[in-house]
Amino acid sequence: MISLTLYSSAASGLPPTKPSLLRQIRLSSSTDSASYPRFSAVPSLPPRIWICPSYSSSQPRLSLSRPPTAVGCGPHDHHADHNHNHHSQNHHGHAHSAESELNSAQKAILGFAKAVGWTNLADLLREHLQLCCCSMALLILAAACPYVLPARASKLLQNAFISIAFPLIGVSAALDAVLSVAGGKINIHVLMAFAAFASVFMGNALEGAFLLAMFSLAHIAEEYFTSRSNVDVKELKDNHPDHALKLEFDEDTLPQFANLNYKKIPVQQLELGSYILVRAGEAVPVDGEVFQGASTITIEHLTGESKPVDRKVGDTLPGGARNLEGMMIVKTTKSWEDSTLNKIMRLTEEGQLNKPKLQRWLDEFGEQYSKVVVALSLAVTLLGPVIFKWPFIGTSVYIGSIYRALGLMVAASPCALAVAPLAYATAISSCASKGILLKGGHVLDAIAACDVVAFDKTGTLTTGKLMCKAIEPIHGHRDQGDPCCNPNCENEALAIAAAMEKGTTHPIGRAVVDHSVGRDLPNVFVESFESLPGRGLSASLTRIKTGKSYQLLDASLGSVEYIASLGKSVDESEKVKKAVKTSAYGSNFVQAALSVNEKVVEATLSAQRKAKMTEEERKNIAIERPKVTLFHFEDEPRPGVHDVVSTLRDKAKLRLMMLTGDHESSAWRVAKAVGISEVYSNLKPEDKLNHVKKSSRDTGGGLVMVGDGINDAPALAAATVGIVLAQRASATAIAVADVLLLRDNISCVPFCIAKARQTTLLVKQSVALALSCIIFASLLSVLGSLPLWLTVLLHEGGTLLVCLNSIRALNEPTWSWREDLCSLFSRLRLIMTALVEKTQFGGNIRPAPL
Repeated sequence: MISLTLYSSAASGLPPTKPSLLRQIRLSSSTDSASYPRFSAVPSLPPRIWICPSYSSSQPRLSLSRPPTAVGCGPHDHHADHNHNHHSQNHHGHAHSAESELNSAQKAILGFAKAVGWTNLADLLREHLQLCCCSMALLILAAACPYVLPARASKLLQNAFISIAFPLIGVSAALDAVLSVAGGKINIHVLMAFAAFASVFMGNALEGAFLLAMFSLAHIAEEYFTSRSNVDVKELKDNHPDHALKLEFDEDTLPQFANLNYKKIPVQQLELGSYILVRAGEAVPVDGEVFQGASTITIEHLTGESKPVDRKVGDTLPGGARNLEGMMIVKTTKSWEDSTLNKIMRLTEEGQLNKPKLQRWLDEFGEQYSKVVVALSLAVTLLGPVIFKWPFIGTSVYIGSIYRALGLMVAASPCALAVAPLAYATAISSCASKGILLKGGHVLDAIAACDVVAFDKTGTLTTGKLMCKAIEPIHGHRDQGDPCCNPNCENEALAIAAAMEKGTTHPIGRAVVDHSVGRDLPNVFVESFESLPGRGLSASLTRIKTGKSYQLLDASLGSVEYIASLGKSVDESEKVKKAVKTSAYGSNFVQAALSVNEKVVEATLSAQRKAKMTEEERKNIAIERPKVTLFHFEDEPRPGVHDVVSTLRDKAKLRLMMLTGDHESSAWRVAKAVGISEVYSNLKPEDKLNHVKKSSRDTGGGLVMVGDGINDAPALAAATVGIVLAQRASATAIAVADVLLLRDNISCVPFCIAKARQTTLLVKQSVALALSCIIFASLLSVLGSLPLWLTVLLHEGGTLLVCLNSIRALNEPTWSWREDLCSLFSRLRLIMTALVEKTQFGGNIRPAPL
């Protein structure tokens, strides 16, 4: 009996075990075709989740963690999945093939191994933490025997310890090495196994056993550290609900708390518009809005915002939000595929798949490097006896060329270099915990290289929630010296503008519509509509008047420059601009202008009557009267933006600028409030695009564009790095942006830039450390100064040090080494203070009374 089980290595806090080779290779058996189906990788499953076979106890099971990989350490294969399989595999070249076919030699070996029970024993012993520790303890005792026991007794006891310890680590290593060699590939596991068994044949079984024991323990420790890089995505996966409570009710009724009838279904089966029940302590499965009830929710694990928020009827809920109290009926507004929680996990995992420059370099040169190492090892083996008179085999006194070559192959394997990009995945997870989604490790490199940050104004530096403060008729509203017909002109202008902006997402449009709510306005209907990006809107409308008449209107709404350009003459355009400059409300507000051309038509006139009208009569009946009305909006800077700008200017030493389509006075008002001294105003989308391209070329380092994703998608795409506020951004802006901010503010921008600089510095440190270990150990091994076991210790120790250095990307970033030192001293001081207090007041020790 065979059952398919879904395994996730992220489900446990313990060091994860390696997935079975059966997830990477297809295995078929001609003799047991009915009992053993073909297995293959399942690419549609999320990363770090595999389908593995689970057999009954009566059937043999094969679980191999090291499929054939590239020569040497296999960085090429390693980096194919490096970022999205950190915690499920080690970094030495095994368990990286997505899918490979067994050749005839491998099938024969597997058949023999299965027949004699080798595969079952290998599965049981493979890199088992407790067994590895037991093996190491026995080997240490074996090494100590000659120093504590008589020679005859120590030899017997030493051999006994080695005989027990060696199989615990050598059985699986031998099978994996044989399979790799049969596949025509050599990796670090083959080299280690070859070195260990060669040591046995050369009379040093203790050293060979030490090689494998240290190698296995190093891998287990390394996997533990690399699993830390995905801890935040793991928590999201663990916390998201697998099922939802879908309410069932009659079609002619709505769900009520008094009569709750629900069914538990998988979240993937939830449809748009479904009603679900969310109880206290549960997570909201998908995005929705509160239909009934009220509660307090927390979204700290999604955006990093620790303050709980209250939600009532009509409020929106992101998928993954945790309900702290109360019970709610929620109407779903998104499916699971489009929900916030799934988007966070998907984008984070996709970001870990995108390779930074260092990783691409390792992919390109890794296999060639490994071939060079093997060639150098062969040269040492063959040329050493000829040039340096080294013995070929060697003795305990004179180290042979084979021994030196084995040491070179082990020392020069690029394992430590291969795990250097681990810092990128760690940083991506760290940013995800703050509500910052990066589309790959290469984004961190790009951010760190930028020295200019450009901000959009409306919705980015400001709240974007404009309020209409005034409506001012400025041109064409007076007829033959008669005074303007206020307040009717204002109401008519507001009615026309609201009809044109209905359903818009632009901040000005939303402000117009909000200002019209609850007012008694004329009835206006849109006949045709055209949007002009960067300029405004143009529409043909119909307004119903009292009596038996109606009006045809041609209206345009947009920037002052756009409306002024619609004038029939240069003189009329100048009059509009002058009227705007002399506005009674000044120029400190955000402004938009409305131009309306009216045609009055008597509905009661027949077509024949209209045809017989003279030109004078027609002029009296149909009069074009362009009217221009100015709308004034107030937009305030976001809270905390001044601190963000100050941090980027003073600590990050970045050049800051504002790019906006608003007029100059409004732009400078906001710029002075937030502390930006370089402002470019009156920019259309294409002007922003050109300015971003020019600034990127001039600075050399690159430019970061921060926007709200409304009308600035071209600039975001052209920038070196585009950062967008995901809550309000368009789908196009989200697609072209490199960084998505889940919080509806830019407070995370300094953290993102500091994290990018921290990560690139850690990667450089890791590369330097890895190269130092490789060069140092390789030279000493060739010179014969290092035994094999010490070479392995240096090799694996360097790899672990690189892992430890990489997970420092989980720490809070700082702007300079001085801040790092201050932070370190602060932590040490806190630790010392806690130790002193524990010593003074812990246990039965009490301060003496005064």
